[in-house]
Amino acid sequence: MATGRARLLHQHWLGVQALRLPPGGVGAAPGSGGFRKGPGVQSAAARAPPKPSALCEGRCGRAPPRCPVLLDSLPAEVLLKILSYLDAAALLCVGCVNRRCYHLANDNFIWVRIYSAAFSPKSCTWRADPVERTAASVSSLSVEDKEAGYWKKEYITKRIGSVKATVAQVLKVINPYTGLPAKTKEALRISGLGWVIILKEESGKEHVLEHVDLFINDSSVTIVWYGKNWPCLAALSTLDLCGVTPVFMDRSKPTTKNGPRWHSLVAKYSLKDLADATLIGCDRFVRVFHLDPGLLVGLWKRAEELAFVVASLHFHQLVERSTLGSAAAPYELPPHTPLLDDSPEYGLHGYQLHIDIHSSGTFSLCSTFRNLFTKKGCIENGYAKLIVIHFQNSAEHLPLVGKVGLSWRTDVFDGCIKSCAVMDLTLLDEYRKPFWCFSSPVCMRPSPSPSGGPHFAGETYCIEHKDAAGTVHVQLVWLEETEEYFIVSLVLYLSTARINRWFGTEY
Repeated sequence: MATGRARLLHQHWLGVQALRLPPGGVGAAPGSGGFRKGPGVQSAAARAPPKPSALCEGRCGRAPPRCPVLLDSLPAEVLLKILSYLDAAALLCVGCVNRRCYHLANDNFIWVRIYSAAFSPKSCTWRADPVERTAASVSSLSVEDKEAGYWKKEYITKRIGSVKATVAQVLKVINPYTGLPAKTKEALRISGLGWVIILKEESGKEHVLEHVDLFINDSSVTIVWYGKNWPCLAALSTLDLCGVTPVFMDRSKPTTKNGPRWHSLVAKYSLKDLADATLIGCDRFVRVFHLDPGLLVGLWKRAEELAFVVASLHFHQLVERSTLGSAAAPYELPPHTPLLDDSPEYGLHGYQLHIDIHSSGTFSLCSTFRNLFTKKGCIENGYAKLIVIHFQNSAEHLPLVGKVGLSWRTDVFDGCIKSCAVMDLTLLDEYRKPFWCFSSPVCMRPSPSPSGGPHFAGETYCIEHKDAAGTVHVQLVWLEETEEYFIVSLVLYLSTARINRWFGTEY
């Protein structure tokens, strides 16, 4: 890391850089002539006007009123000496100043020292290496024979690779109830993973917002954004949900948002026709819309402007989707290898379902169902029917804890959208592999009372979710005596096309 001397030199770098700034400010992409406004440098320049250089004072005999020292006029050897005192994160930032700084910050002699200090062997073994291995090790540390930036790439790749290997090892532990990684929370801490939303205008302007709240549930994570400085909704075109991870993760220090970070696109949403999206609820302050997959957008009723955004992400391949993609393209899941269906004549059997219904960390339902099956003939309109809770069997009926409602809050108001919640579903096949996983907002709506079963003295409701893999249908009854909801029916309709792809056969 940078020493005290390095910090002084870095501040001197910024001060000298401020002397050559045009009125537009600081912060340009390499090779560009324009600069963007940089509050830190601008305030430093405003407080301390540049002093005349000794060179100009000697030539002119007197100090001119303003004689800036250009950083580009310094020899490359001097600049490289200054850069050698910086750490890896500061070097990457310096490389964004202009094209010359980019090439200087790629110097192999600087990066090979950083690489050697970070990955040098901590201890020696008593057994000597073979001559061939020693020679190969020495040649790999050559500097002059490598292209510019080689050791920077090697350092970054190895740092990222070591974090990914540690995270992958943590994710190997599986929760027996959900079939999902049991230590996802620890994996998030080790990787420093967070999420941002990028609001894009038609003009190309972008607004990057860091998440404000984060709730880690049994099988999903809920991320919340709110604030007072939302851009105008009418000017927005798209919303990008991205996972962000620090390029250099130091476990001994808290994660910083100012260092270099890697963006991985999780999902992209259109905001042009938000009023035509699925309205799932409202209260006296806001209206809440659902954008698939798993995004809630709250609009103020009076101003028709953004109030909050909530994203629900399932644990299944969450870390991969949030770290292995790029800023422009999401992570592509590996191709599915069809599993062997050892008894296709019996249909689906040995399946396991874990389902949660929750809001802001409060759970209304958290249940696991095992040994689920469906016969081959139970196919309706291209869907295989998998009954989890039978309507006729009152012993299987389950209560919901408390009243169902989706809590929300902002800097100004908070509230609760009645009859709305988040549903997490994880369906495992007979080999305990995730067959169908999602986390999505749902809404409880009135429905006619089902026939052909016991009669309930109370209003009936239903919750439905549908995507490419299938449909979830939940039937509920409100009992006035106990003032609680009871699930009297839970049925999954699995797409036969999904089943065929899963097993590589015709169902």
